[in-house]
Amino acid sequence: MEFDLGEYFRAAFEDKLLVKMPDREDDFMTPATRLLEKRREMVEVEQALSTQKEEFQMKSESLQQRRSELELKEEKLKDSLFKFDKFLKENDSKRKRALHKAAEERQMAAQKERDALRLQAENTQLMQRKHILLQRQEKNSIYQRYLQRVLERTDEFQEVQEMIDRFNTLMATQNKLLKRELKNQEHAEMEKARLLHYQEETRSQILELNNQIAQLQGELERARAVAFQWESRWAQIQNTAAENTLRLGRVRMATLNLFQTISKQMRLKTDISVEDTETQLEKIQICFEDLAAIHKDLKKAEMVPQTPAVPTTN
Repeated sequence: MEFDLGEYFRAAFEDKLLVKMPDREDDFMTPATRLLEKRREMVEVEQALSTQKEEFQMKSESLQQRRSELELKEEKLKDSLFKFDKFLKENDSKRKRALHKAAEERQMAAQKERDALRLQAENTQLMQRKHILLQRQEKNSIYQRYLQRVLERTDEFQEVQEMIDRFNTLMATQNKLLKRELKNQEHAEMEKARLLHYQEETRSQILELNNQIAQLQGELERARAVAFQWESRWAQIQNTAAENTLRLGRVRMATLNLFQTISKQMRLKTDISVEDTETQLEKIQICFEDLAAIHKDLKKAEMVPQTPAVPTTN
């Protein structure tokens, strides 16, 4: 707890520090007397203050010691409370462990009781099973005697167990053969099913191919008809081409004859090739144009009236 020194000194020395106003008769005191009076008062105040300080110091030390003792007691109390709480927790934990252990022991006892009942039931069943097996053994003992007599009559086996092993081997071989036969039958059935499926697919494919063949035959007939039409047209084109070639040859011969005739009549000297029909036609066209011009000029001349010649006098 914090302590306000100012408040403490103010409350403790409030009365002593207050200086009383001098009476009227003190007005006639000398300054030295007043100074001595003041010093005396100051000494008294300092003594009182020193006494109060010592008391305050003693009280502070007492309070500090008391606080330390209280803190120590508080720590001891906390430690005691902690130990007590720990003690309670340990007791509670031990109690819980004891209860858990008791519950486990009760469960184990109940489980052991159930196991005992189960083992008794199993023992009863095993005894019943033993009784049944003994009856079955007594019933099957005739087979043991039979096997013993068979062993005495044969030289192939020395003991009954050898015959049993041989029998088991034969049975195992028979089972293997039966399984193999069954597997072969299953495989044969699968192959038969595959064959039937293949035959169905083959029939479908044959039918589809027959349809395609019929369709292709129809297309072939149509193609043959179209080809025949084109062959006829080609023959016609060839005939037409032959006729046109013949006509062209005749035209070329006529053009050459005409060109040679005109060249001979007009006495033209040319170096045009015999095969150059186009140039020959151009020359022939030029000649005909010249002849047409000459003929036109002659007609114009015939149409102009002739004027009598006027004799000239010398």
